[in-house]
Amino acid sequence: MARSKTEPAEAAPPKSAHRRGDKAARAKGTSSASKPALPTSASTEPPSSRAARAAERRQAIIEAALDEFVARGFAATRLDDVAKRAGVAKGTIYLHFTDKEALFQELIRTALVPLISRLAAPPPAGGSVRAALEGFARTFAQEVVATRRGDIVRLIIAEGARFPSVADFYYREVVGRGIEGMRALIELGIRSGEIQQHSLTRFPQLVVAPAIVAVIWQGLFGRHAPLDATEMLRVHLDLIFGERSTT
Repeated sequence: MARSKTEPAEAAPPKSAHRRGDKAARAKGTSSASKPALPTSASTEPPSSRAARAAERRQAIIEAALDEFVARGFAATRLDDVAKRAGVAKGTIYLHFTDKEALFQELIRTALVPLISRLAAPPPAGGSVRAALEGFARTFAQEVVATRRGDIVRLIIAEGARFPSVADFYYREVVGRGIEGMRALIELGIRSGEIQQHSLTRFPQLVVAPAIVAVIWQGLFGRHAPLDATEMLRVHLDLIFGERSTT
C-alpha cells in the first residue's frame, strides 16, 4: 500500500554518529595493526656471540675427542662418549663433523699440520742446515714426544693399518709434507757442503727416524727408562754430519 503523505519517513542516523563509528573502527584497526612483533631470543643475540659460542663448542668437542681417542683407541671411540665428555648433545657434533673419521682428521689438522709446516721450514738466510735440524730436534722433543701430539702419532702407528683412509689422510697432511721439507733441507746441506752423504736425499726418512723412535719409546717404555729425546737426536745429527760428540 502506498505510504501516506502524512506518514513520517524513516529517520537516517545523524552524520555525527557516522563519523564517530568510522573513527572508532579506524582506531580499532590501527591499534591491532600497529602492535610490533615480539622479538625472539635469537634476534637479540649478536651474530658474533653465536659464532663465539659455536667455536667454543667445536673446541670442546675436539678436546673431548682427543681424550676419548687416546683412552679407547680409534675403533672403540663412540661419538656418544665424545658428546658426553664435551657436555653437548650428540647432534651438536654432527653440526661440525660428518662422522668420527672427520673428527679425527680435524685433530690431525689442528694439532700436527701447523707444527710440521714449521718444523720443515728452510733455515733463515745465512743459517746452517745443522742449526735448522737441531731446532727441529728440540722442537719435536718438546712439543711432540711427551705431549698429546705424541699420543696422536702413537694412535696412528697403532691403528693406521686397520683404517687406511685415516692413514692416507695422515700421510698426505703430515708425513708427506715433512718428508719433502726434510729432503729440501738435505739437498741444501749437500749444496753447502755440510752433508757429504748424498744418498740421504733418497731416504730422508733416516733423518727423522729417531724422532719416531722417541715417540714410540715414550709411549711404551718411558715409565721404565726415560729417554732424553733431544740428546738422542743430537747424537744422530753428529752421525749425519760426520762430527764426533765431545760428551
